[in-house]
Amino acid sequence: MPSHRDRKTRPNALPSLSAEAALSFLKDTKGTLAWTTRDLTDTLKTNRREAEQALAFLQAQGYVQPAPKGPASGGEWMTTPAGETVAAAKAPRFTRESVEQALIALKDRIQASNKNRQAPFRITDAVAFGDFLLSDRARVQSADVGVRLARREDAKQKNAAVTEPRSASEAKAERSFLRELRAKSTHLALRPYADWMRQRTHRDLL
Repeated sequence: MPSHRDRKTRPNALPSLSAEAALSFLKDTKGTLAWTTRDLTDTLKTNRREAEQALAFLQAQGYVQPAPKGPASGGEWMTTPAGETVAAAKAPRFTRESVEQALIALKDRIQASNKNRQAPFRITDAVAFGDFLLSDRARVQSADVGVRLARREDAKQKNAAVTEPRSASEAKAERSFLRELRAKSTHLALRPYADWMRQRTHRDLL
């Protein structure tokens, strides 16, 4: 088993920061020529040591590279085409206002769904994140929304989330529920909730 020191120094591992969280940051950088370590720490709400570990991992994978005008140590970085692909980044094509309107409509649907006792699930957490939170962007991508579900039959347990192993039929029912909640909006991308989504910059929809 690797020692604690090995885990801290291996460039191909992310001991503290979720790889998905790091990739969510790379998605936010689409359309930006360069960004800094500080941008990463501010977005993911982490410290510089963890940010540097994440950057070492991302660079080793070919997802980021030092920007031409600055050294890698504390300087500027660029997201590579491979990094944009793995982060599922898309060309920013929406206005921030249209994404904001889509999120308001989604929040209303969440409230209505939670009041509907016939709905198969109750939404216990919903957080939105993405480049729409960055005020300097003229155009943005669709907003990512992490949604945590609880079965209606578990309603007596207020925070009983769907965390245990799910059957194929349960997983299909959840995907169907999220599709209906999305209401075919091209401005939103709904996905199962993960704790890292609330730790990074986000907007609470509940």
